[in-house]
Amino acid sequence: MSDDYNPPQDPLVVLDQDHEILVVDKPSGLLSVPGKGEHLADCLIARVQAAFPSALLVHRLDRDTSGVMIFGLTPHAQRHLGKQFEDRRTKKTYVARVWGEVAAKTGTIDLPLIVDWPNRPLQMVDHENGRSAVTDYRVMRVGKGESRVRLYPKTGRSHQLRVHMKEIGHPILGDPFYSTGAARDFPRLMLHSETLQFLHPDGGQGMRVTAKAPF
Repeated sequence: MSDDYNPPQDPLVVLDQDHEILVVDKPSGLLSVPGKGEHLADCLIARVQAAFPSALLVHRLDRDTSGVMIFGLTPHAQRHLGKQFEDRRTKKTYVARVWGEVAAKTGTIDLPLIVDWPNRPLQMVDHENGRSAVTDYRVMRVGKGESRVRLYPKTGRSHQLRVHMKEIGHPILGDPFYSTGAARDFPRLMLHSETLQFLHPDGGQGMRVTAKAPF
């Protein structure tokens, strides 16, 4: 993938909105927050705040990952949602297309991760110093040398799903960091945040928001 940053110019897709929360479908290729430098100023939070000036960041998705992302529309909502993420009370489901045909229909990947400092922002497995990282997976279908899987992260480490799938021999298709050769030769990272379950900041009602994978 080129270092040039040319984010998609699709209109903002709002999945849910009320007086406390805003949930949108982030496109692949768009930063969640601004990067360093003017050329990396265009990002989802800037686009969201242009339409919803009170919107506040709660969590992030990688630039190349698409899907469900929630913002607080009040400081209370931001704190409430942030605490849910911190305490692992939210539930997230991702869909991915991965290289090769995954043999086990379900499984758990438990591999601790740490930043690969000489190659940051890449992450790597480190059994001595890494932070706990756990991902459950379920195979949806296999064929033509690839698998479609649903991923259930139990922790929220940077690049967790991408490193975990690579480590079990099934890198996510189109991953510019962790796949090579034919597995990398796809128009985008085939990883999508499909659902987010959380408690509403006003009253605590359970909520579930879904965005269909575009691949």
